[in-house]
Amino acid sequence: MIKYFLITISILTSIIGKSENNEPLNKKSNKGRMYAFWGWNREWYTNSDIHFTGKNYNFTLSDVEATDRQSKFNVNPYFNLGNLTIPQTNLRVGYFISDKYDISIGYDHMKYVMKNFQTVKINGNIHSGTPFDNQFINDEILLDYKFLLFEHTDGLNYINTEITRNDDLLTYLKATINPNKLKIHTLLGFGTGIMLPRSNVLLFNGTRYDEFHLAGFGISAKAGVDVILFKYFLLRSEYRTGFIGMPSIRTTPNKEDNASQSFFFSQINICFGFTLYPFQK
Repeated sequence: MIKYFLITISILTSIIGKSENNEPLNKKSNKGRMYAFWGWNREWYTNSDIHFTGKNYNFTLSDVEATDRQSKFNVNPYFNLGNLTIPQTNLRVGYFISDKYDISIGYDHMKYVMKNFQTVKINGNIHSGTPFDNQFINDEILLDYKFLLFEHTDGLNYINTEITRNDDLLTYLKATINPNKLKIHTLLGFGTGIMLPRSNVLLFNGTRYDEFHLAGFGISAKAGVDVILFKYFLLRSEYRTGFIGMPSIRTTPNKEDNASQSFFFSQINICFGFTLYPFQK
């Protein structure tokens, strides 16, 4: 997707540049500008240790693999208003506090799926009256559906604030293109926020749990490119990486049953939206 995004930028720059070379430039400060966008993401996660605690068990699964869950691209659900949150999506609203810096609030709807039928190390004990009862010391266990289903698929929700530096790429390249027709900004930002997953967990083939719960925090950094067409239309491509720590993941309807995990993630976003200057004359 990024390859085609950059090719599109190159073509637009060439076309608009040829037609606007003789027009006077009308640059103005970004301060007071607002923007909003919607888009889609793709994630990669590092392996993590997951610690499960409850009244009758206390054990850790080591080096667990996980992946995201991509919805097949189609008009439905990607452009169906009733199903917009089925794919992995991004929503963000921002405001420029100066010419180069904006602050924003965003919602990254990611999905985290533990790979089933992998074999991992287990340490701890289980005394739950199930076939899995045992004392484990660096043993191996198969993560099939009877033992554990563990997902944050509705989703791994990262609600965050960011501060982003925006630099005018065309000015840096000394390109004589009318900014009312095309602007390209490079982006560098940092953010932090809360993790509010809706985790889908089935432990020991018991009662499934699937509710929203404040589980922890996230921190992230990003780099990207912003393209503004005809003053108001925005296209954005971002690469984000960060750390997620969740010490309080609900696993069953029993409040005493919890899990904890932490891992690093990488994310690619492709977004579209609009930008306005409501506080500029």
